[in-house]
Amino acid sequence: MDNTAFRSLPGVPRWARWSAHAVALLNVPSGLWRLGLAVGIPFGLAESELTAMQTPGWGSLYLVFLTVLSEGLGFLALGLIQQWGETWPRWIPFAGGKPVDAAKVVIVSSIGAVGTTVYGGLYVYTTFNAEMAGAPWANPLINVIYLPLLAWGPLLAAVTWHYHRRTSRSVPVPDQAPLARLD
Repeated sequence: MDNTAFRSLPGVPRWARWSAHAVALLNVPSGLWRLGLAVGIPFGLAESELTAMQTPGWGSLYLVFLTVLSEGLGFLALGLIQQWGETWPRWIPFAGGKPVDAAKVVIVSSIGAVGTTVYGGLYVYTTFNAEMAGAPWANPLINVIYLPLLAWGPLLAAVTWHYHRRTSRSVPVPDQAPLARLD
């Protein structure tokens, strides 16, 4: 496989590369925690809390789905700095090789940035004020695991802003028109 599709485009600043990669990785701690719950690791939660989440059981399917979805959405931030964010990969039916509509990417990514920022705020409000019935270390563990998600929205907004600036630039106008050559 050609790994040039996974490299940052030329001219993408270091801060944008770091931010996009951070967005792609921010979900890993909470995802691993959810997958652990899905297979029956209680992580200090009380039996009543596990029963309410239906884990292990049908709730495990939800936890796995949520983990895969959030990891996938985080991964999409890499498209804002890489070639596949400007040209559809060839393996995608009907769209492969065609240019990506940058305006739609900016709209969807901006909605994602606002949504994840609101989610982060709601997380702070609910989790830091919640009383867990399990082990005394369960709530601090959950706080540490989910805390990186607070950065998801602002980092995604910054990378989206850079993508918008990079993809909406028109051809720069030179300061002077070239002199006509008189022969």
